[in-house]
Amino acid sequence: MRFQATNLKDAWLIHLEPAHDSRGFFARTFCAHEFAAHGLEIHYPQHSVSYSSRVGTLRGMHYQREPHSEVKLVRCLKGAIWDVIIDIRPDSPTYRCWQAFELSDAIGRQLYIPQGFAHGFQTLNNDVVVNYLISEFYVPGAASGIRYDDSSFAIAWPLPVSTISKKDLLWPDFVDRTV
Repeated sequence: MRFQATNLKDAWLIHLEPAHDSRGFFARTFCAHEFAAHGLEIHYPQHSVSYSSRVGTLRGMHYQREPHSEVKLVRCLKGAIWDVIIDIRPDSPTYRCWQAFELSDAIGRQLYIPQGFAHGFQTLNNDVVVNYLISEFYVPGAASGIRYDDSSFAIAWPLPVSTISKKDLLWPDFVDRTV
């Protein structure tokens, strides 16, 4: 794996380094020693997967409030997504900044999202599968979010939104607060 810093403090793109042969390839997606060497989370008690059937589907912008804030390691297993993170840590030098990354089954990279970030994505094609490693258990009372179209961030989504949950439509606009 090759670790690449992003423009946002503590967030990383992790590039897989596949070993190819006549059968295809083999690549590590996680190694506790390598993650620890970069000061990254190595404990992921919850693994999740999402499936989105339609291009333009939007999921986000999600996070869990303290004390249940979570690290996520996100990888697109099938199809492609436009993955967006927002740093909502008030004491961070990149507070209120966002960055987007294309993740796909063809590109072979994953996104390390630290605690205190909101996360969401839009599907770039039909039949998309996304895998998550999550450092904390889901706590319904701590679940929160930010509207995907909050004008204070002006996220440049690549496609018109075709499908979005009612819950994601009802998230409030962001106001300065403790995560």
